[in-house]
Amino acid sequence: MIKGRPVYIVDGARSPFLKARGKPGAFTAADLAVAAGKPLLNRMPFSNDSFDEVILGCVMPGPDEVNIARIAALRLGCGETTPAWTVQRNCASGLQALDSAARNIASGGAELVLAGGVDTMSRAPVLLNDDMVGWLADFSRAHSVSDKLAAIARLRPAYFKPVIGLLCGLHDPVVDLSMGQTAEILAYQFQLSREEIDSYALLSQKRLADAVDNSHLEELVAVYDRKGKHYDQDDGLRRDSSIASLAKLKPVFDRHYGKITAGNSAQVTDGAAWLVLASEKAVKQYSLPVLGRLRDTQWAALDPSVMGLGPIHAMTPLLKRRRLKMDDIDYWEINEAFAAQVLACRKAWADQDYCRDKLHLRSAFGELDIDRLNVDGGGVSIGHPVGASGARITLHLLHVLKRNNKTRGVASLCIGGGQGGAVLLERDND
Repeated sequence: MIKGRPVYIVDGARSPFLKARGKPGAFTAADLAVAAGKPLLNRMPFSNDSFDEVILGCVMPGPDEVNIARIAALRLGCGETTPAWTVQRNCASGLQALDSAARNIASGGAELVLAGGVDTMSRAPVLLNDDMVGWLADFSRAHSVSDKLAAIARLRPAYFKPVIGLLCGLHDPVVDLSMGQTAEILAYQFQLSREEIDSYALLSQKRLADAVDNSHLEELVAVYDRKGKHYDQDDGLRRDSSIASLAKLKPVFDRHYGKITAGNSAQVTDGAAWLVLASEKAVKQYSLPVLGRLRDTQWAALDPSVMGLGPIHAMTPLLKRRRLKMDDIDYWEINEAFAAQVLACRKAWADQDYCRDKLHLRSAFGELDIDRLNVDGGGVSIGHPVGASGARITLHLLHVLKRNNKTRGVASLCIGGGQGGAVLLERDND
């Protein structure tokens, strides 16, 4: 719950989300954060060093990007005296950055904050295993030629087997399940058919295509890599997707009986998103436009094996506290980690037994209107750079409300490890 002064979102920008293609992408995480932030800050009516702090969510910074928020802040010209700090809450790291910024503004600790998220998943680390690290330590301590030869004789081919950081990050060590396996559990629990799951994945692709064709991604800014090449569109869009083509894809996480495929899962992606948050005092001081108001946030936790239901566990107490019902929300964003996970959230909210037993409601919360959910696509089509998605869906939801002249929206994410996060946004149509 956020109490105190009003918190306004002034503006925001995000980079194109660039699909990982098996090798390091064109940008490091810091490079992408800076590239996405420059156009945003260039249109602000105040100097870059006017921010009270910079907060950035990131799950997989590079080895030379420790406290990546500080690196990005300095490179963006936010000044040596502007504090900057990095937050990590897995898939909701970008939302955590916004929540932290909003609380500092609401409490009076800040007037103007730059917050967002970034991840370049294509650059997730590839590590040496423990055996190789141990061997290298022994070899470095060998001083004589005979000792070095003896160490070399102990070297084994298995020592060269790498540890893939991305796969480790997408695996829950507590329940020993990959994120995809948790989606399979939800597909089974809520009796989701493969065709139903693929149909939603296709809808995500079609909605993104329509959004691109109708210029509905207003928050998107072009970014330039160090070689001068520019990127101005999300490149994971598959316009040629069809039920037939999706049906041909084999399950990834349960090869014999599974329903979760590469086509109905979020894409591994590089991306960055920033938002400018301000107090009423800062809005007046700089005559800032207001995109919307961040009214409240909520965090929740649940069994990690069904982590995909985290959004309804976060949204339910948020809406109850605000005495809001389903029809009081004009538009919704639920991050599409998996098509099955979004569908499971819809089914759980419409299921009386689940709502009573798990959400402590007297009856089903209601059926979430799919025509007001993720109306311009989501992680399945756009991609899900884990540190950035919370910031992206928040920013885009505000643009959806503005475009349709509506008042209230909720954005939410499931979080690996068994959590959920949600934010309530409002805008004044006047």
